[in-house]
Amino acid sequence: MLNDPSTLVLLVLALSVAGAAIGLLAGLFGIGGGAISVPVFYEVFTLLGHPPEIAMPTAIGTSLAVIIPTSISSARLHHKRGTVDMDVLRVWAVPVVIGTLVGSAIARYAPPQLFQLVFILVAGINATKLLTGGAGWRLRDGLPKPGPMRIYGGVLGVLSALMGIGGGAIANLILTLHGVTIHRAVSTAAGVGVLIAIPGTLGYMGAGWGRPGLLPDAIGFVSLMTFALTIPMSLVTTRFGVALAHRLSRRALETAFALFLVLVCLRFLWAMLTGG
Repeated sequence: MLNDPSTLVLLVLALSVAGAAIGLLAGLFGIGGGAISVPVFYEVFTLLGHPPEIAMPTAIGTSLAVIIPTSISSARLHHKRGTVDMDVLRVWAVPVVIGTLVGSAIARYAPPQLFQLVFILVAGINATKLLTGGAGWRLRDGLPKPGPMRIYGGVLGVLSALMGIGGGAIANLILTLHGVTIHRAVSTAAGVGVLIAIPGTLGYMGAGWGRPGLLPDAIGFVSLMTFALTIPMSLVTTRFGVALAHRLSRRALETAFALFLVLVCLRFLWAMLTGG
C-alpha cells in the first residue's frame, strides 16, 4: 500500500498533523499527546493491513517514543517558569519507572482489547472531568504522605504504559484532586512524561522483540518511520502550547479536548465490539 504515492502523501500529512497536535497538547496540558497519537497511529497501522494485535501495541509503543522529546521539551520550558514541583517528581521517580516497566511487560501477552479498555476507562474519566469543569473533583487539600504518593506513582506508570501516554492526563487528575493549582499540575505532569516515556519505549521494544508480523521498520512494538515523521512538527508546536498554558483561558480548549477523548473512546469501544 505504501507503493501508492497518494496513500504515502496522506500518511505523511496525517502523521505531521498528529505531531503538531501532540506538541501543542504536551505544552498546553502537560500531557505527552498519547490521546492524539495512539488512535492516529492505530488507524495508520490498520490501514497498512496490520491486525489489531500488532497495530494496537505498536501504536502505544511508538506513541511513548514520540513522547520522549516532546515531554523533555515541555518539562524544560515549564521548569524555566518555576512551576515544576520537583518534590513530587522525586517521590514518583522510582515507582513510576517500575510501574511503566510492568505495564510494558504486560503488553507482550495482553490482547488488544485490554489496551483499548484501559484507554476507554481512563480517557472517559478525564473527559468527564474536563466537560464538568472539574466541579466537585476534589479529594482533599494537600498531597498525601510519601507512601500513598508512591502507590499513585506505580499505578500511574502501569496505566500510562498500557495507554501509550506520558501520564500527564493521569498526573493532572491526581494532583488537582489534591488541590494543586492547574498551572503547577500541568507543569509537573510534563516532568512525569519524561519518567514514563523512556522506560516505556524500551519496554515496548523488548516486549515486541521477535514477534511475527511486526512493521518492517519496527524495533519490537516501536515504528521508527512513524517516529521520524511525527517528531519534527511536535517539537515546533510544544513551545506554543507552553505559552498558551501560561496566558490563555483553558475552558474552550478543555471542552474540545474532552470531546476528542469521547470520540476516541467510542472508536475503541467499536473496535472492541467488532474486532476491527
